[in-house]
Amino acid sequence: MNSCQEHEYIDLGLPSGTLWAACNVGANTPEGYGDYFAWGETQPKDFYNWATYKFGSDVDGRNLYTKYCNNPIFGYNGFSDNLSTLQSIDDPAATNWGSSCHTPTRAEWIELLNNTSWRWRSLNDVNGIMFFSKNNGHMIFLPATGYHNVEDPSSMDSFGEYWSSSLSILDPRNAWYFYFNNRYYDMYNFSRHYGRPVRPVRSVLQN
Repeated sequence: MNSCQEHEYIDLGLPSGTLWAACNVGANTPEGYGDYFAWGETQPKDFYNWATYKFGSDVDGRNLYTKYCNNPIFGYNGFSDNLSTLQSIDDPAATNWGSSCHTPTRAEWIELLNNTSWRWRSLNDVNGIMFFSKNNGHMIFLPATGYHNVEDPSSMDSFGEYWSSSLSILDPRNAWYFYFNNRYYDMYNFSRHYGRPVRPVRSVLQN
């Protein structure tokens, strides 16, 4: 495991003081795709579907959950734990880079979007989105990673999808993620078993 302090972070002048990492988990450069994770899993894998999902259980053809479930209708044997944010043990940023890092919450993604402007850019021949801080002019680049479903990656270099650490409260089968292409971006929630990259953050300004 690499220490969080070993990686570069960018101060975008955000009101919360949150620092955003310069690259994805598993990447060594800003344009590197890095690793893909199912939501709540901490290691990449070869096959992303419901059958391989860590917190999933199939009962008579129904997809039920064993963690991060606020509705017993979707819980295995009526399970419910009311957890709505990834714990450090299930956070790929924290487990791979150190406990002072985490996968951004939905609120932290929204703070980033509210305090930056953006452009579709190519960095070293890799398409992606460049965020420009409205507060101090600093910038970060997120490559257009696509996503992983079943066996093969899809739509790499066409659009990007990045996990948040926030569960969908209305439907615990889904978790929130950030989506962008060359025309627009937004926050969506969808199936937790999909493989998406993670761009870590640090909660507060640190030396």
